[in-house]
Amino acid sequence: MSSIYFSGINGVGISPLAELAQDMGEKVCGSDMRRGELAPELEKRGIEVHYGPQDGEFLRQKINEGVDWFVHTSALTPDNPELIAAKEAGIRVSKRDEWLNEFLSKNKLKMLAVAGTHGKTTTTSMLIWVFHELGMPLNYAVGTSLPWAGRSNFDKNSPYFAYECDEFDRNFLAFHPYVSAIVSVDYDHADIYPTVEDYRAAFTQFESQSEIVVKNTTIDKRITLPGELRRQDASVVLEVMRHLCDEPDEKIIEILNRFPGAERRFEEVSKHVFTDYGHHPKEIKATVQMAKELRDRANYKGVAMVYEPLQNRRQYEVRKDYGDVFIGIDKLFWVPSFQLREDPNLPVLTPNDLIPYMNNPEIAEAAELNDELSKKLHQLRDEGWMILMEAGGATGDEWLREEFKD
Repeated sequence: MSSIYFSGINGVGISPLAELAQDMGEKVCGSDMRRGELAPELEKRGIEVHYGPQDGEFLRQKINEGVDWFVHTSALTPDNPELIAAKEAGIRVSKRDEWLNEFLSKNKLKMLAVAGTHGKTTTTSMLIWVFHELGMPLNYAVGTSLPWAGRSNFDKNSPYFAYECDEFDRNFLAFHPYVSAIVSVDYDHADIYPTVEDYRAAFTQFESQSEIVVKNTTIDKRITLPGELRRQDASVVLEVMRHLCDEPDEKIIEILNRFPGAERRFEEVSKHVFTDYGHHPKEIKATVQMAKELRDRANYKGVAMVYEPLQNRRQYEVRKDYGDVFIGIDKLFWVPSFQLREDPNLPVLTPNDLIPYMNNPEIAEAAELNDELSKKLHQLRDEGWMILMEAGGATGDEWLREEFKD
């Protein structure tokens, strides 16, 4: 049995792996810069976590107590004090993919991978939902919280492991899945992939490493979930299930049409108030299309979106793609970008710098996550509007939940 230290344990990529390790019987602890929304579940499990500066002191203490494996996120820089301390101590050091491959090998599991620029979390959640409703055992880790299934599961009775495979830092190329569902390929992560060709080549390689590949599936007209992109994701899951079980399409479709959603994937956090995670223009456009469908179905007076972009660096890449993205939104409040892995040499693009790239800038205004914006949103909701937070980072989502606590 190993004693594993997970750095960045409160992140959506690392947290479910820490849970899996604990469920396997491993000793688990870790650290993170901030105590985020995933902290309560880790605490409920009794996992010891240090929050605050990752200066290496807590790690050295845990190494003295027996920690022999340091697992970290791709976001850690070479000068990170914890990473340096782990290497100096001579313990095993790896990114999450190495730990996960050992987990798969040790438990003789076949990976069911979901990859793509966007739609990974929703599609993985749908796949877990179908297994759940069919009563089929499944191991999984997903980058969100599922109210009906949690973030992870370890079940020795299942031969499969469903996983949301991230292309950032070329992480997904570490795996050789049994089934790979590729839901979208739109250029992203220019800091990792210098060109569009480089990005697409990585997905081509990923396909070559997979035994079965499912992609570009035609939308099944029997799937009635709101939102074209969500119907597309569900159609991919339907095709995956055809490879995994003998259940009739009609039964799988009935289950998919009852999909209850996942946290931050068009999740209704309060009456008429929704939150969604989106950071790529194509994904945001799909969210807008879904909001328009729901507006018409529920007879909302209009849709008011708050948009918090993810990463200043990314805004330089995508700003010219905002053109028709927000067509269909009635009011848009554009707030400052969530900062993550930034280039200090790039001036910060403000909402007023980015709004002119819209084809319909007249619906938009620069805003801040403050009391003034809260009052405007509450008034609009009271007047019969849908409120939608499209937040690539955590700040906007957390702010919305706090402001609309029922």
